[in-house]
Amino acid sequence: MTQQPNDKRKLPAEGVEGTGQGGAAKVEIYTWRFCPYCIRAKGFLDRKQVIYNEYLIDGDETARQAMIRRASGRATLPQIFINNRGIGGCDDLLELDRTGVLNGMLGLAA
Repeated sequence: MTQQPNDKRKLPAEGVEGTGQGGAAKVEIYTWRFCPYCIRAKGFLDRKQVIYNEYLIDGDETARQAMIRRASGRATLPQIFINNRGIGGCDDLLELDRTGVLNGMLGLAA
């Protein structure tokens, strides 16, 4: 079965480098299925037409611990990474957009 970008369940190797295909930013988001902040962040990325890999970690303590290590100790959800750089959660994502920084990070026109 072919997985769609928003439906990936496989966790990335820690320390993975690189960008997405075709020069677009590589965006990854760790979520729980019913987390309101996760839903909000994914909706925001969808409205911007950003392709992202979602790691749904509901009930998977091993995956959550891997996320916490990758996010430098942050345990809240969602955790969002752009080009392997942790940017934080939903509020952080929206603040980057509000300040005009996000489009540059994503390689989008302003």
